[in-house]
Amino acid sequence: MAAVKIYSTPACPYCRMAKDFLKENNIAFEDIDVSQDQEAAQEMINKSGQMGVPQLDIDGRIIVGFDKAAIRRALNI
Repeated sequence: MAAVKIYSTPACPYCRMAKDFLKENNIAFEDIDVSQDQEAAQEMINKSGQMGVPQLDIDGRIIVGFDKAAIRRALNI
C-alpha cells in the first residue's frame, strides 16, 4: 500500500474533500495540519515549491490541490 501524507489546514474545504475521498476509497493517510506545525509547512514548501493546500505526498509523488484524477493515478485506483 502507498504511503500517503496530506498537508492540510482545518479551514480548507478542498482539504476536507481530499481526505473524504481517501477515506471513501479506504486509503490510509497521515494528516498533517500545516497551520499548527511550521516545520511541516516548510517541509511541504520544500517538496512542492508551493504554499497552497491540500498537498498530497503519495510515495514521494507530490499532488498540489484536490486533483481526483491525479490521486487515482498515483494510487492505481
